[in-house]
Amino acid sequence: MRIGYACLCLAVEGTQLQTCTRKFATPERLLSLAGENLGALEHMIDYNIANGISMYRISSDLVPFGSSLASALPWDELHAEKIDRIANKIQSSGMRVSMHPGQYTVLNSPDRDVVDRAIADLRYHARLLDALRLDSTHKIILHVGGKYGDTPAALSRFQSVFRDLEDSIAGRLILENDGSIYRIDEVLALCHRIGVPAVYDNLHNAIHPTDATKSDAYWLSLCRETWREKDGAQKTHYSQQHPNKTRGAHTDTIAIDAFLDYYHRLSDQKPDIMLEVKDKNRSAIKCILCTSPANQHLLETEWGRYKYSVLERSPADYQQIRTLLKDKTRNQAVTFYQTVERALSLPEDRGRAVNALEHVWGYCSDLATTAETRAYQTLRDDYLRGSVSLEKVKRLLYRCSKKYRQDYLLGSYYFTQQ
Repeated sequence: MRIGYACLCLAVEGTQLQTCTRKFATPERLLSLAGENLGALEHMIDYNIANGISMYRISSDLVPFGSSLASALPWDELHAEKIDRIANKIQSSGMRVSMHPGQYTVLNSPDRDVVDRAIADLRYHARLLDALRLDSTHKIILHVGGKYGDTPAALSRFQSVFRDLEDSIAGRLILENDGSIYRIDEVLALCHRIGVPAVYDNLHNAIHPTDATKSDAYWLSLCRETWREKDGAQKTHYSQQHPNKTRGAHTDTIAIDAFLDYYHRLSDQKPDIMLEVKDKNRSAIKCILCTSPANQHLLETEWGRYKYSVLERSPADYQQIRTLLKDKTRNQAVTFYQTVERALSLPEDRGRAVNALEHVWGYCSDLATTAETRAYQTLRDDYLRGSVSLEKVKRLLYRCSKKYRQDYLLGSYYFTQQ
């Protein structure tokens, strides 16, 4: 079983994807951006390997305008060496990757122009996965689309369009239930008709259920029947409802107790789990460490990433974790993350926040210019008085950390949104 995350990698330098507006999307610019983004992808793959993450969803934005303005450009030929290097890393590590076109990629629209654009988008996604020399276990996830007032006709259109897709697309396609249109039972029926795997999304089912009495494990067992050997291990999507946002909005982080409850209710044939959550790789590492044999080195690495965020909210929890990690004889991951979650849930306290600011500033204080020191002290004092935000002080510390190459800080979660 693998656990992974989607698209973006937080608190990892060199992984930001670049784009441009249509006005500046010249062939030269698009080819250059494709090269830069492939470099960012390679950094993300390296990070995943180093952190034991064996499943990852590649962003559809890797090649800007990939299905339109860049569709005829030889980005795969121009950057073949870089693509080959990434392909080797994915394959040698056993990583499984996927892609997930957006909501406007609709195969069953009654408007043929919409369908043609959707096919062009899928062709781009398949082209990228083919360029990486990945087999059909590396999937493209799609929603069924709309119902347009006539569900049987909409499903028939999907089946008809699917029948005419190139093998490079059809062989990778898998279908997911959504939160407002197609329920999991409808997706399963279509998947059986056209012979593609079904991906179960627990949150979509929770807000748009077929039968609220049926468990996640029940629907996963039915979806498992649609997966064939050539498709690889069954995969599923997991997320949690944000308590303060609209129905279907993902949480900022995966709450570990709720995830473990879900995980332990699954059958022994556990699927690969793609997390859909705001903090991306952070939650992936959390869930991996809490469901795997003890990895003391990675847990201590994670503590180095979390420590100043925890100190900012709860010095008591900071000390508790330091004590906890001294015990090398037991797997402390679940207790570690429960303590981290408790600390980060506490309200902002200016005195504690300044204590953490001072610790972080200590990495740069001997290197900073007089002007930078004065600027930091002014912002710190203004924050204590309540006239500027904590984020404004952190932005200055982040700039100093970049300038003076404080990689330990740049790799921490202190500067990312909690």
